[in-house]
Amino acid sequence: MMLRKTTFKLKLILYPFVAAAVAINLFLLFLMLQALGIPAMPPLTALILAIPLGVPANYLMAHWVQGLIDEAEGRA
Repeated sequence: MMLRKTTFKLKLILYPFVAAAVAINLFLLFLMLQALGIPAMPPLTALILAIPLGVPANYLMAHWVQGLIDEAEGRA
């Protein structure tokens, strides 16, 4: 797997969407974990935890999107 260089601008544009997806997934995960007796996570807590957890997810997403851009432009 070849690592592509992604621009800071692409990462900056994608971050709000990736962090929101992480927050939604955290919230829904804890809703499902209620079946095991774990209390639900409030939405605000999920949003706060998504800020640092969104950084590595954003890194991976930016590399994936850059690969799609390279493929579309014939650079792959």
